Amino acid sequence: MRKQFTNTSLFSLLAVVLMLITAPQSAQAVVSQSKKSIYDIQVLDADGQPVSLADYKGKVLLIVNTATRCGFTPQYKELEALYEKFASEGLEILDFPCNQFGQQAPGSILEIRQFCTANYGIQFPQFDKIEVNGANEHPLYTYLKSQKTFGGFDLNDQRGKMMDGMLRKNDSNYDKNSDIKWNFTKFLVSRDGKVLRRYEPTESLSAIEADLQMELNPVLSTIMARRSIRKYLDKPVEHEKLQTIVRCGINAPSGMNRQPWIVRVVEDQQLIAQVTEVYRQENAEQVKRDPTFRNMFRNAPNLICVCTPREGGGELDAGLLGENMMLAAQAMGLGTCCLGGPVRYLNSSEKARFFLDRLDIPADYRLNYILAIGYPDESPEAKSRDESKVKFIK
Repeated sequence: MRKQFTNTSLFSLLAVVLMLITAPQSAQAVVSQSKKSIYDIQVLDADGQPVSLADYKGKVLLIVNTATRCGFTPQYKELEALYEKFASEGLEILDFPCNQFGQQAPGSILEIRQFCTANYGIQFPQFDKIEVNGANEHPLYTYLKSQKTFGGFDLNDQRGKMMDGMLRKNDSNYDKNSDIKWNFTKFLVSRDGKVLRRYEPTESLSAIEADLQMELNPVLSTIMARRSIRKYLDKPVEHEKLQTIVRCGINAPSGMNRQPWIVRVVEDQQLIAQVTEVYRQENAEQVKRDPTFRNMFRNAPNLICVCTPREGGGELDAGLLGENMMLAAQAMGLGTCCLGGPVRYLNSSEKARFFLDRLDIPADYRLNYILAIGYPDESPEAKSRDESKVKFIK
């Protein structure tokens, strides 16, 4: 009995010790997890007053660590030019002086502000000096670096090659971590707080300006934000929104204004469920492999079916129609995905013929594609595009 008591006491003691050891780490984890958004972070302005970055919700941000005695310091002039050009469209440049790189930002924040005002006339917000790497790095930069790591310097650029050589002399593995490498590293943040890009100091300001225009112009930002959505909330799209989206579609360009397409919008949830049950029976093994399967249209609650002449023609016009509708849906907070697989199935399955019959498609037309549409339940990252396929003939 005594032995049992001793073992139990020892176990309890070990449990208490373990709890005490892990408690600080757990608390730290909670603090870390609380920074789920850039808007959860506070900074100090040039007067030492706290500022919540939530104050900048709805703005496009360019966040930069600066120095007044650096070879890149003339970028202040270019940054101010960007600010004057785009501030009225929603751009904010947030300047954080940092003395960690070659001690090239000496002096107080007051002295730094006077220097920048006198030499570059900067008007964008300037904040208190911070550290961006190491044990005392500001939580803002911990967050920024966690979202966009170091992507390397462009070694085809002379300045990029110079920076790489200089940093590699001190640390042959400098490129293996996400640390800020030098003054005037920049981060682009979208209106909804997403960290979109990281620019090294050698990146040209003209390239950054092109990205800014993509975010600041509502049409361009809608185009750049659109993704194919394959997960949807179980919530039908309102009829009025579907009407608006289709209206945007039929106003797309059409050769000689022939408008060779026809459009069918499916709001009947029972019809989608019925054809899905047929699909489920004929494709049981495929359905079994998808534990999230609810319907054969990527689980979308609504469909936009586009048909073109059976004998051919009209495909280009139908494509323009579809792109207009997908962009309109994106602008309204909806997601879309252009589907081909369900179309092939519906055009070939006799058991699913009732679905096409219900669409009332004329005999001389054929279902060309289906847009799944609904409220998105995912936010996929953009996939890379091969810009080398584009050539400018001058």
